[in-house]
Amino acid sequence: MDKFDYQATTKEGKKVKGQIEAVSETQAASILRSKKLYIVKLTRIEVMPGWMKLFSGFARVKREDVVHFTRQLATMINAGLPLTTSLSILKFQSKLPVAKMVDEILTDVEGGGSFYKSLQKYEKVFSPVYLSLIESGEAAGVLEKVLERLAVNLEKQAEFRSKTKNALIYPAIITIAMIVVAVIMMVFVIPKLTTLYEEFDAELPFMTRALIGISNFVAKTWYLMGLLLVAGGYSFWRWKKTPSGRATVDKYVLKMPIMGKLKTRVILTELTRTLALLIQSGIPIIEALNIVAGAADNVVFSRSIKQGAKEVEKGIPLAAAIGRYEHFPPIVSQMIAVGEETGKMDDVLYNLSGYFESEAEQEIKGLTTAIEPLMMILLGVGVAFLVIAIILPIYNLTAQF
Repeated sequence: MDKFDYQATTKEGKKVKGQIEAVSETQAASILRSKKLYIVKLTRIEVMPGWMKLFSGFARVKREDVVHFTRQLATMINAGLPLTTSLSILKFQSKLPVAKMVDEILTDVEGGGSFYKSLQKYEKVFSPVYLSLIESGEAAGVLEKVLERLAVNLEKQAEFRSKTKNALIYPAIITIAMIVVAVIMMVFVIPKLTTLYEEFDAELPFMTRALIGISNFVAKTWYLMGLLLVAGGYSFWRWKKTPSGRATVDKYVLKMPIMGKLKTRVILTELTRTLALLIQSGIPIIEALNIVAGAADNVVFSRSIKQGAKEVEKGIPLAAAIGRYEHFPPIVSQMIAVGEETGKMDDVLYNLSGYFESEAEQEIKGLTTAIEPLMMILLGVGVAFLVIAIILPIYNLTAQF
């Protein structure tokens, strides 16, 4: 609930002031009038101080914040609390920047706006799927059911993404560590050893000469290499933002060895789960397909689904429309055909989602199992190369004395 400062007068003309808690300014005014007070001034107490508002503009609402917001809101509404009361409670329980967002949503809803319209102002926070479900749920009067389904779906997505990211943390750490060690050796260690070798005029093996050559090149041009790396990365990022760039990158990502298969499983897991949620919530199949296509994380899949929606609109079964694209495994069209025949499309899609999630988890386990020994072999080869290139000349020098 919000807090309000008020100034009022009694019937006798006596001035009074104080604070009052209420869901909205209208309710606060109603409470004061019921106490036979004539309102002179009524001001909402701000949720956050001015200095916090200043820094709130630099923060953004994260994906996990949306998950928590949806779960808490679904729980309160299913418990029988009105939407405005639930939002008011959430506002005080949340931290920046979520509290600021909820405060603005609450203000819109209290002003007579729809919940969907208030969320639509945050299109970068709430996905098209999320907004479409809220709109249909609010229109049908089943907002509590839609929020519950959304909460479950978002929690499953978050758990799945967390598993995928955690599986790749170890290889990423090892790779970064190897690069850092190699740079330190090339820039700081090898030049000092080179000076030592030159003083003794030692005859150096080929591996040592090659290592010194690489070290000299890196030490002299590291700033240029860094500049080229930053410029190249920025150019690639800008190109990837273009329609043709993104289409090219997404196409080749799916064709990558091992990682391409894993990416396909991850995309199919989210697509089938989201489509099942939309259909279960009563959204027509063509509209649901277009929403899913817009939310897809890969242009190749997005274009295929959009084309499939056009064909379904002409009367072609979805199974046939999807089955002609090679990046959709045969099981997708087969299971969708079963769903179309039985009229249980949402159940079939949920089962498909579970199947692809299980497949993706197996792919991740296989990938991490294969990467760990591979990384150890690469690390061992690198260490062996450095030892032979650095220690062997020193051993030869000591043998001369």
